[in-house]
Amino acid sequence: MKIVSTIMQRIWMQLRSHDPHPASHAEKLISTVGGFVGILLVLLVSGRILDFHGAALVVASMGASAVLLFATPHSPLSQPWSLLGGHLVSAFIGITCAKLLANPLYAGALAVALSIAAMHYLHCLHPPGGATSLVAVMGGEPIRALGYWFMVTPVLVNVLIILIVAVAANYPFRWRRYPEWLSVPVDVSKVACDAPSEKCMIAHSDLVYALSEMDSFIDVTEEDLLQIYHMAVRHTHSPVQTATV
Repeated sequence: MKIVSTIMQRIWMQLRSHDPHPASHAEKLISTVGGFVGILLVLLVSGRILDFHGAALVVASMGASAVLLFATPHSPLSQPWSLLGGHLVSAFIGITCAKLLANPLYAGALAVALSIAAMHYLHCLHPPGGATSLVAVMGGEPIRALGYWFMVTPVLVNVLIILIVAVAANYPFRWRRYPEWLSVPVDVSKVACDAPSEKCMIAHSDLVYALSEMDSFIDVTEEDLLQIYHMAVRHTHSPVQTATV
């Protein structure tokens, strides 16, 4: 009971603590509505291709992608190549493992492991891709019967649907346009520090303010950013760096 009480206290403290990813109610509503529309369309398409069980398995990985695309549209894990490559490469690996290994336990574990490696080397790391490779192995007869056609329908079709919805849902809001190359470029000259670099320190409160002004979920805390900044400053003024310059 003491352990349960301690866990509950920590959860309550976490809920009451400062939000490391500040975002307005409007921002959260945009993510919610975008996710609803994207998954609704994916469900409608997958339901026509597979039975309810197969569709539910496939849409599970798309649901994870929806969280990334609509809640963290600026994350490298959410960008189009990560989305497309992550799902398609993982689907291919999953189907291949299912064909080569009779035991689904080994096939599923190997499919996820190889998908992670492939996504790393192809620069398309997308966590839901691991679920797609697992579905290709464990999805049952309807998915197994599709063979490599599974990569096209429903995977590619679903990916294109949710990608189009993500672009359309995020485009009207200039602070969260997706993909990232559609965002309004920042004029670095207007935000550059006029003071010497070693004195151009960022206060914690200023960083919190800047993150809140972006009004979008950024997959890093202000403490992480400050730590990165301090490490960069130390490296800039380190003896090795100075000698190299």
